[in-house]
Amino acid sequence: MQTKLTVVVDNIAYGDMLGEWGLAIHIEHNGKIIMADVGASELFADNMKKLGFDIADVDYATLSHAHYDHAGGMPRFFKENSKAKFYVRETTQANCYARKFLFRKYIGIPKNVLKDYPDRIEIVSGDYSLCEGAYLIPHKTQGLEAIGKRELMFQKTTRGWKPDNFSHEQSLVLDTDKGLVIINCCSHGGAVNIINEVAQTFPDKHVYGIIGGFHLFNKSDDEVRAVAEKIKETGIDFVCTGHCTKERAYNVLKETLGDNLCQLRVGLEMVF
Repeated sequence: MQTKLTVVVDNIAYGDMLGEWGLAIHIEHNGKIIMADVGASELFADNMKKLGFDIADVDYATLSHAHYDHAGGMPRFFKENSKAKFYVRETTQANCYARKFLFRKYIGIPKNVLKDYPDRIEIVSGDYSLCEGAYLIPHKTQGLEAIGKRELMFQKTTRGWKPDNFSHEQSLVLDTDKGLVIINCCSHGGAVNIINEVAQTFPDKHVYGIIGGFHLFNKSDDEVRAVAEKIKETGIDFVCTGHCTKERAYNVLKETLGDNLCQLRVGLEMVF
């Protein structure tokens, strides 16, 4: 049975569908419908309707990480869908901030969503089987707080501020006819780390593709080229990126990855 992904929200608009800084992907897999993130606002609902999808039909929803541009649509999702659980990592809290000069700006999930919808949110840990052929995989790479420190991303704790280690980030992994397809909508822990984590988790399976933002918009061309080379070394066949990769970094990745790379945009369909 083929797996079909349709981009509902991305930075790049298409036709009469608007874009925003965020990501949401509608997935049809093994007879089930999965939403990977719901963008920064209620825009995902408008785009879903224009694409011919009904939010009420979604069977599972997953949150890639605890940032507003992926979780902002959660209240609207719960209003229009009465059956799907929303799957988040056990460390997910309303505590993510980015430092801007002398200030820290809140960049997390809707602040009350965990308290307002406790019966709709499923908290998971470890490697988790979502449904047939779909898995939620946490980070297994050590030292990711160094990335949080570099990116000026912090978590507010009872003991003060600490660099984000992205333990709230998870990959949705689909077992498709072409191999494993990874969806990690911002890849804060590093796209290469994520590919390797999934490969190590499923040693008997081929990692075919990775889809999502790679958080490269603020990296130099040389840094982006280094990432592209390391992605190529993994032997992965398909890479689709956008959102926090943005256009300049995408074009630099294209120099190395060539036809194996495609651009995310609203309305894009991918079949595996």
